[in-house]
Amino acid sequence: MSTPANNTPILVQKYGGTSVATADHIRRVAKRVAVEKRKGKAVVVVVSAMGKTTDELISLSRELSGQPARREMDMLLHAGEIISASLLAIALEEEGERAVSLTGSQAGMITDDTHMQARIEEVEGERILGHLTSGRVVVITGFQGVSRENEITTLGRGGSDTSAVAFAVGIGARQCEILTDVDGVYTADPRIVENPRKMSWCSYDEMLEMASLGARVLHSRSVEIARKFGVELIVSSSTEEMPGTLVCSSEKGRKEFGEMEEVLIRGVAHNADVAKVSLLGVPDQPGIAGSVFETLGTHSVNILLIVQAESHEGHNDISFLVSSEMLGQVREDLEALADKIGASKLLVDEGVGTVSVVGEGVQRESGIAGRMFSSLAREEINIDLISTSNLMISCVVAEDSLEQAVQAIHREFLE
Repeated sequence: MSTPANNTPILVQKYGGTSVATADHIRRVAKRVAVEKRKGKAVVVVVSAMGKTTDELISLSRELSGQPARREMDMLLHAGEIISASLLAIALEEEGERAVSLTGSQAGMITDDTHMQARIEEVEGERILGHLTSGRVVVITGFQGVSRENEITTLGRGGSDTSAVAFAVGIGARQCEILTDVDGVYTADPRIVENPRKMSWCSYDEMLEMASLGARVLHSRSVEIARKFGVELIVSSSTEEMPGTLVCSSEKGRKEFGEMEEVLIRGVAHNADVAKVSLLGVPDQPGIAGSVFETLGTHSVNILLIVQAESHEGHNDISFLVSSEMLGQVREDLEALADKIGASKLLVDEGVGTVSVVGEGVQRESGIAGRMFSSLAREEINIDLISTSNLMISCVVAEDSLEQAVQAIHREFLE
């Protein structure tokens, strides 16, 4: 693989939709990118669609069809990022910097053929590196790629973050900056908790748990790729020059920031965009659970939590969480499956959410679960389901109690 001339350091930046929402915003991004280029760096910029463009395109499609074809949705939605990338390249030229915009497919993003939720197979980075070697800033559309059958694909929610990290891997960059409308990763959502603390650093594993449990600063797929290939992530503001949050290995975090940053609980995450599905009175037989989750797997549905109750008189109950947006795609199949496997009832509850504590202290310190449950009890918040791992404890609660639950748990561990 070729590299930029004279071993020039490579900088990969990702700008979200709010950062490129207007022409003025794009000019500001162009000025910031130009400053980095003039420092002698080879710069790659990955952009999202402008503002709410993606939402607007989805709304347009729904005016025409209740269930548009997934392939055509990919063709429609990938246009948003193309507009952002082209405009930013134009603005960079006005700043006196040579620039070129590339679609995901032009930039070598190869995916599988799953429309609207494609998985990345590889990044062929030679074309990007060629442009960097010639001195250009390379502006790439996030969120999209191409299958080996030459079909346009999109990566689903958080796809621009995922694209940026994948491109960093593909061209050998060691860091990837995620520049957004917040200046780092906080111990809880600042819109809910009055005084959350910004983290100096967070381990890959902790950030992966927080992202998968609802923290929206980074998408879990981007963190998975970063951890696998050792790419450090820096989450910081797209409008202000200030330190952000470094996402890296635990070893590097402790070495650079010291033991004072080794806290029991790293943060509190929540997710209101979930639905609880319960299959009651399921026959306690081998293969039943497999049938349930194979059915969901055919729709590429991620299961967020699974609880199976103890068997009584040859039957048990299976409950699990799915994202609210995927529920409509699987509801009919679940109803048919409930009849097929002999379940006595199918229940769907969309009025729930999850609240979770995340940190290495969950496995290291005793009493974390008791403190979490007690903090909820003091607020008279009932716990529906509980799930645990080495790094997190997650509770399902009523959605109308979710913000109160986040505040209570944050007070207990982080204030």
